[in-house]
Amino acid sequence: MKLDTSSLPDDVEQLKALLLKERKRNVRLELENQALLEKFRLAQQKQFGKSSEGFAGQGELFNEAEALAELETATEPEKQTISYTRNKPKRQPLPKDLPREQVVHDIPDAEKQCDCCGGQLHKIGESTSEKLDFIPAQVKVIEHIRPKYACRQCDRSGTENQIKQAKLPPMPINKGIATSSLLSQLITSKYQYGLPLHRQEAMFKQYGIDLSRKTMSDWILKSAALFAPLIHRLKQELLKQAVIHADETPVKVVKSDKAKSYMWLYCTGTDSPSPDNPIANIVLYDYHNSRAGACVVDYLEGYDGYLQVDGYVAYEQTQAQLAGCWAHARRKFIEAKQVQGKNKSGKADVVLSLIQKLYGIESKLKGKLPEDKYQIRQTQSKTIIEKLQQWLEQNQPKLVGKTKLAEAVNYLVNQWPKLVTYLKDGRLNIDNNRAERAIKPFVIGRKAWLFSQTANGANASAALYSVIETAKANGLTPFDYVVACLDELCQKKPDIEKLLPWNVSKK
Repeated sequence: MKLDTSSLPDDVEQLKALLLKERKRNVRLELENQALLEKFRLAQQKQFGKSSEGFAGQGELFNEAEALAELETATEPEKQTISYTRNKPKRQPLPKDLPREQVVHDIPDAEKQCDCCGGQLHKIGESTSEKLDFIPAQVKVIEHIRPKYACRQCDRSGTENQIKQAKLPPMPINKGIATSSLLSQLITSKYQYGLPLHRQEAMFKQYGIDLSRKTMSDWILKSAALFAPLIHRLKQELLKQAVIHADETPVKVVKSDKAKSYMWLYCTGTDSPSPDNPIANIVLYDYHNSRAGACVVDYLEGYDGYLQVDGYVAYEQTQAQLAGCWAHARRKFIEAKQVQGKNKSGKADVVLSLIQKLYGIESKLKGKLPEDKYQIRQTQSKTIIEKLQQWLEQNQPKLVGKTKLAEAVNYLVNQWPKLVTYLKDGRLNIDNNRAERAIKPFVIGRKAWLFSQTANGANASAALYSVIETAKANGLTPFDYVVACLDELCQKKPDIEKLLPWNVSKK
């Protein structure tokens, strides 16, 4: 077969230019094909693979042993002994403060004689086993009776009579039938357990009570308004903290001028209180119909402490010192690892192995003082950080195209100043998982109630989620805490200080 060369240029230079153009085109198509293949593999992983973000590379042999050999100069990874002994499950004892009812199972008196000699048996002991019983919720009506008093003498003389009567105690809902206990049941059912109002409406109908979801919605809005002074006070304490974690998530509001609104979250950065800082757990939500940086700037009111966040650029508009999230950086490399295919290792495994060591150090720092954390990070974590930086300098220039590995490396480079900030202060965490854990109850609840009807409803949700999650974070029972708050906040001059979670006794 003869090759048709009639369309080829006669000039050699033109031919070289054509070949170079085709070569560039082939490289571009190859990169595009690789990017599409990675997206396909990642979609398969998300659909059918494991959802956990476990460390990749553990226990594997890397193809890039030379790269690891250059980086591994400090210490060898610790060898772990795996035990396969199965522990027998042990039932936990029931709480001692639960009310108890004793039921005695005794043998008949006729059997309390010895079968051998006929002598009378005597009690030598007893065995006890506990069974947990459930009593369904009870609904009752509280009648507030207020006697009226008048003067008979004034009645006889025709003088205008003055009738005296006790005033009703303050109620959360004026002229309404709802008590603090009922309101707390509605609030915790929806915002703690994700039970939408239409399901609660059906639940009350089982008791013969007709409570429409519209009525319950109105009660919740009024209850949320009562919590405004408490939430303002909590915000004041939040902005005094050295470290704040922040995150945001979409929320659908039906009657909104924008298609997508956002629930912003701010929480304190410590996991447990300390003698010098008893205020350890504050979780506050803030609704906006925008994801603009102005939302977080306005909320923080010039806060200049540490703000631990993900890579969203809006947080850079604040005056805070930003600290990054290694969990987000690791997630990018896990995706790059997943698109490599099964039983394959590559550059992503090298980075994941080093990040794993950083987390290994952090696991040993739990419960230590910030000063101790700082010292250990300077002597151990900083060495690994330097290895990672060296790896980035060697490999980033070699990565081209829109591959997952290039995306992960570029994210790591762009976020590097924020990611290494946690080395500067022992009060900082290695990641922003604190905020992600705090916002998760809202995300789970959103799957149940789906959307807010109005912006007022979304603001009410922000307030009530703040109260419930702060109560949970401080070891309080949300139902009891909401009842106590409503009883106090409906007073003319409520005592806000005694309602702060760390001032409330745990029952």
